[in-house]
Amino acid sequence: MLQIEDTFFELGRTCKRDCLIICDRGAMDASAFVTKERWDEIMKENCWNSVELRDNRYNQIIHMVTAAKGAEEFYSTEDHNCRSENVDLARELDSRAAASWVGHPYFDVIDNSTDFEDKIRRMIGSVCHKIGIDTGDRLLKNARKHKFLVEGPLPEDSVFPPFQDFEVVHNYLQSNSPNQVRLRKRGQKGHYSYIHTVRRQNTPGGQVIEVKTQIGHRDYINLLTQKDIAHFTIYKRRRCFIHNNQYFQLDMYEQPSHPRCDSFSQTL
Repeated sequence: MLQIEDTFFELGRTCKRDCLIICDRGAMDASAFVTKERWDEIMKENCWNSVELRDNRYNQIIHMVTAAKGAEEFYSTEDHNCRSENVDLARELDSRAAASWVGHPYFDVIDNSTDFEDKIRRMIGSVCHKIGIDTGDRLLKNARKHKFLVEGPLPEDSVFPPFQDFEVVHNYLQSNSPNQVRLRKRGQKGHYSYIHTVRRQNTPGGQVIEVKTQIGHRDYINLLTQKDIAHFTIYKRRRCFIHNNQYFQLDMYEQPSHPRCDSFSQTL
């Protein structure tokens, strides 16, 4: 599967036009169908690590929740040659597949809270938002991101659902335009991914668009020379987890930080 993906990724790089490559299931999905011990063996045998395979390989992950969760009347194994699981097993595998992607920086869970047509529209809206396309009124509004300020101390780790913790460093860059430009370094266990973000508003009062581009370590180091010294570098520990089909990212500010960040966390 990875070789097939690599072939399409390479074709995409040679394409002279903008190119969107959609993978029906990704590398981490395979971990839902084997034991953790076997998956760890596979990772070790192939010299893989989770940051490269989960975070760096794909720009966005969309998990379409199975109809077996919330739309059971539409779940069927009939007319599906590749589907043999009953409802209970489908739910279990769905949860395991979703959990395998926990930690990806751009992970959207599309549940069954609406009818199927709107579910598809929400998925399309999520993709458009990620690549910076203003859909206007052509699609129903995508789910809004809510941010909460959480006052510590936090509960013990054992209280949380399965989670992944990451080191996160934000730096704002100098810009000659009104656009906000920033860099993010994010990773765990010595492996990192790097994102360059441009935040723009095409018209006064219009929709704010963020265009995020994944970059390599060398580009990150080069761009870091453009750091805006008028802004603090932000250090955080980011905890990612799923609760009730919602993907949460809990940011815990670490030192050195602005005094207003002391003893606070932010949840998205």
